[in-house]
Amino acid sequence: MKTNYSLRPAQARDVPALVGLIEELAEFEGLSHMLSLTAEKLHRHLFGDKPVVEALIGEIDGEVVGFALFFTNFSTFLGKPGLYLEDLYVRSAHRGSGLGKGLLTRLAQIALERDYGRFEWSVLDWNEDAIGFYERMGATVLPDWRICRISGAALEKFRG
Repeated sequence: MKTNYSLRPAQARDVPALVGLIEELAEFEGLSHMLSLTAEKLHRHLFGDKPVVEALIGEIDGEVVGFALFFTNFSTFLGKPGLYLEDLYVRSAHRGSGLGKGLLTRLAQIALERDYGRFEWSVLDWNEDAIGFYERMGATVLPDWRICRISGAALEKFRG
């Protein structure tokens, strides 16, 4: 099913809707217990004095039903910045509408417009639907790389 959708950069008024979609994403991934996001935190990092993240909003019939949250990283090997997609989510009722592909396509355009060297993201190994979708779009799932993370109490301990 293809539907007419619109894409636009997030605005401050979208923060509550974004938080709601992120809560849905956390539930979908079984990670709600890790969620400590608030509207205030998200607003500060999207629109504060030193924004560190950007977001695209996907709308169908004027309703916010999807988003992509991304930021700039850097490739030392390429000597160029890159675009890193932190999260992409489309409400289940609107999957198959073309919105997910539209969000990814727009992010690829942004990466090229900004002369970035690559566009990357991670996918959970159990999410076969997403993996297949990304591969059909031409993405390579890198089998030899693993994400390393230190957060919370472990981060506090690590700093010494």
